[in-house]
Amino acid sequence: MPNPRLIAFFLPQFHPIPENDKNWGKGFTEWTNVTRAKPLFEGHYQPHLPSDLGFYDLRVKQTRHAQIDMAKSFGIDGFCYHYYWFSGQRVLEQPMNAMLADPESNFPFCLCWANENWTRRWDAADYDVILEQKYHPEDDEKFIRDLLPVLQDPRYIRVDGKPFIIIYCPQHMPDAVKSAGIWRKYCRKEGLGEIHLCAALTHGNDDYTRFDFDSGVEFPPHNATEGFMNHEILFNVSFRGAALQYASVANSFLDRVYRGDRIFKTVVPSWDNTARTRERAVFMFNATPENYEYWLASTVDKSVSSGDEDSLVFINAWNEWAEGCHLEPDQRYGKAFLKATLDVKNGERRFTDFAHQDSYADGTADGKKLVGFWSDLGSVFGYHFWLNLGKTKRKINSRPWLRTLLLPLVRWGRKIRAGLKPANSADNP
Repeated sequence: MPNPRLIAFFLPQFHPIPENDKNWGKGFTEWTNVTRAKPLFEGHYQPHLPSDLGFYDLRVKQTRHAQIDMAKSFGIDGFCYHYYWFSGQRVLEQPMNAMLADPESNFPFCLCWANENWTRRWDAADYDVILEQKYHPEDDEKFIRDLLPVLQDPRYIRVDGKPFIIIYCPQHMPDAVKSAGIWRKYCRKEGLGEIHLCAALTHGNDDYTRFDFDSGVEFPPHNATEGFMNHEILFNVSFRGAALQYASVANSFLDRVYRGDRIFKTVVPSWDNTARTRERAVFMFNATPENYEYWLASTVDKSVSSGDEDSLVFINAWNEWAEGCHLEPDQRYGKAFLKATLDVKNGERRFTDFAHQDSYADGTADGKKLVGFWSDLGSVFGYHFWLNLGKTKRKINSRPWLRTLLLPLVRWGRKIRAGLKPANSADNP
């Protein structure tokens, strides 16, 4: 069986728009959240800051080309852009529109309609709403009509020869079965032919078949049921979110069985939305390149063994920086997640299990040793000891009579220290 194509979800919120200016302040982008994140406990990796690509603006063509070149170089086969459409109003559309108009952006892509309320809480709630999904009766045809030119683009990703469309929350739609029927009928009428509708498995939805869709796609950490470890961590805030052990979450998705026989699996390199939600954050502990590589390799192998001749494996995500979820290089791991992706794509299998499964109580976080109380206290004591020793020496040297009085004692101490040194190795038998 052929290897599955690797598709990375892509967030376009890296340029200012009027809606964000109005609600968050002039010039707001995703980077605004990213740079103000603070650690919630000792050893917590925050903030996530970019390295190679910097704090980019997606309106810049050179940025888009650099992202595409990087993705191609490390085994990514396409991007899945989040598509924001509210009864005909689009937002964050500039990066995708520019990509569509640029023949040099030669990279496969598809769309995921983010059909949820856009809120100030970043959680699709029904309050603090910036833009609401209203689902007017005429919206079904308007939606597919607006989408048709995109689906006709030769770069658009197809599955089984059909344009592939993800709907993020079909369970929020008044009648997803009816909408799917309208979309299919319209595409046939316009000469596009059949389309492949895929339901994202989010917010408790785990069954794509009830919507008359063709497949489902996992969206971890949505619907995570294993690995909760809040009780193990000593937080420095009143934490109301969820800490999840990476290996436990990954194993639960590797073993999960769904209704329906066409599920596209998804892997996350890491997840930590502290930058957006602070003490309400959901984050994954031990989200290291090694653990990601093992999850991705296991997922690809399961996909190959499934017998699906046109399979996809998704990676969440290419650039969700405020959710601590990105393949793009950062200042801590560099290109390690990208290199892990390429190794898996090339058939390397370096691990037989998750490399990092320690708990916070073991004194490690994300595979790195925590400083700990006593070693931290020792460092503070040592710093102040040598600082004050230097001050004391200067005071003694400024008083000749005191220096003369203490000099024999200093010389005696030096002789004692010299006698305690180990003999030269040449003198040893």
